[in-house]
Amino acid sequence: MNNTPIVKLGVVAVSRDCFPAELATSRREALIKAYKEKYGDIYECPVCIIESEIHMKQAIADLKAAGCNAMVVYLGNFGPEISETMLAKEFDGPAMFVAAAEETTASLAVSGRGDAYCGMLNASYNLKLRNVTAYIPEYPVGTADEVADMIHDFIPIARAIIGLKNLKIITFGPRPQNFMACNAPIKQLYNLGVEIEENSELDLFEAFHNHDNDPRIADVAADMAKELGTGNKIPEVLPKLAQYELTLLDWIEAHKGSREFVAIAGKCWPAFQTQFGFVPCYVNSRLTGRGIPVSCEVDIYGALSEFIGTCVSDDIVTLLDINNSVPADMYNASIAGKFDYKHTDTFMGFHCGNTCSSKLSACTMKNQAIMARSLPVEVTNGTLEGDIIPGDITFFRLQSTADNHLVSYVAQGEVLPVATQSFGGIGVFAIPEMGRFYRHVLIQKGYPHHGAVAFGHFGKALYEVFKFIGVEDIGYNQPKSLPYPTENPFA
Repeated sequence: MNNTPIVKLGVVAVSRDCFPAELATSRREALIKAYKEKYGDIYECPVCIIESEIHMKQAIADLKAAGCNAMVVYLGNFGPEISETMLAKEFDGPAMFVAAAEETTASLAVSGRGDAYCGMLNASYNLKLRNVTAYIPEYPVGTADEVADMIHDFIPIARAIIGLKNLKIITFGPRPQNFMACNAPIKQLYNLGVEIEENSELDLFEAFHNHDNDPRIADVAADMAKELGTGNKIPEVLPKLAQYELTLLDWIEAHKGSREFVAIAGKCWPAFQTQFGFVPCYVNSRLTGRGIPVSCEVDIYGALSEFIGTCVSDDIVTLLDINNSVPADMYNASIAGKFDYKHTDTFMGFHCGNTCSSKLSACTMKNQAIMARSLPVEVTNGTLEGDIIPGDITFFRLQSTADNHLVSYVAQGEVLPVATQSFGGIGVFAIPEMGRFYRHVLIQKGYPHHGAVAFGHFGKALYEVFKFIGVEDIGYNQPKSLPYPTENPFA
């Protein structure tokens, strides 16, 4: 299932009437050539905006006809601040503003100087006047090659923004009792353009039993067995898991309605096991592996975060508890002197078994050990265990506070190649200055214990996505040289 947008970018070069339009056109052509040589196809809008709302309308019509769902407004010269910002306001999709640098000393003659460095200031001012949000890179002025790189960086950001406007989050059941951490005020979902469909566990239970004896179960169970390989330690549970997977996939098709993309926030305890007869962890991992994020414990903003991470990374993500400290003896034996991390930079990220098998060093179908402490073992089967693959990661979360303010955090680090010697889907994580980040962002600002994990360093794009959607409070793991506002300077 394709569950993230395909971005088609269109480039519109703009020109002000007292500057030569030929300069904007030639710079646009050079940019398109540079981009295609580096990254592949991109659409070149032939309409040049020359301080005209008519041309602006023509450009939008041209982009729409070409199937563009994201736009680059390229100031080839000073640019028409009114019509270029109206262009961004009326275009149905995310827009980026960049500007051309002057190429050579010779080009500084009257006919070759574009003054787009100045024009970007007026463009940004007019965007604010019109309450238009656009993506502007850290330094938005460059040569054709440099701007091509900026545009390429915009693609994952645009993919996330387009995805949010076309996303439905489907939930099943309220949060477990005495488990308020993953609170989910839904007002901010609507503000982001996200739809939500909330269902009860009884609805899901009925749908599951409507799939009793579904003729597709055997094929899905066989596919599960193939994926698990030698890790298929509880084969008798696979038919039930296959039935549940078909239930969710059919529900998605029947309920996504007008939306193109879907994420699920599912209930997984406490009554789930006794009524369904298994735990849903492995199925959650398989759907996430198809690009359909499934969060545990009805964590709506966890599912939303996973979806954003899927769009930005164009890869599988997972959702983990920021779970337990690394024992001192493990740190001393396996980390100290081998990696440049303090003990407080490390922790273990864990969940019962929702991480896709392709993101585990090895995987085994087991029973859920925590649930088995209070339930019959036979109803806790269906979790996927294994150590998470070592490599770069980004830990992040978008969250609505109880009083409906969007907040977020982003922290880059890595999963270390250290055997966890524990259970579940788990890894030894290291994030620079994690101890301070843990105290002055995660604890200080009341974040829940769930964090989304993207496999790679995607902090730059995620930070820009959160800025674009209006998040003012974006926490990150600040270096020691930059104290947090609540950090005691005498400690």
